[in-house]
Amino acid sequence: MAGDVADIVNAYGAAWLEADADARRALLDIAWSANGTYQDPTADVAGRGALVAHIAGFHQSMPGAQILITSAVDHHHSKIRFTWKMLGADGAVAMEGVDFGELADDGRIAKIVGFFGPPKAHENESS
Repeated sequence: MAGDVADIVNAYGAAWLEADADARRALLDIAWSANGTYQDPTADVAGRGALVAHIAGFHQSMPGAQILITSAVDHHHSKIRFTWKMLGADGAVAMEGVDFGELADDGRIAKIVGFFGPPKAHENESS
């Protein structure tokens, strides 16, 4: 294993905060499988280098924004789950979500699937 699951996810979270590409890549070397995949409603990227570039795009399109992990990491059977929030440059919460993932045999993250916001109410749910 590359490290403790919480340490791996913390390095992944730190990579999202890192504006410097070399420092971001070093964090993802710790946390991210070389062929790992990342998907959210706006993105579908494969490979560590692609994730380095995707995060750079986030920093370019949303200067001063931050994504912070807001929960402990749930972990079982090589699966992970944690919540996060995005703060705008003004520090206000712009979005919250949850990531589900899978770990590779070496303990690094092999897959993240992110969801934005809370799940929608069931169709039969009355207001």
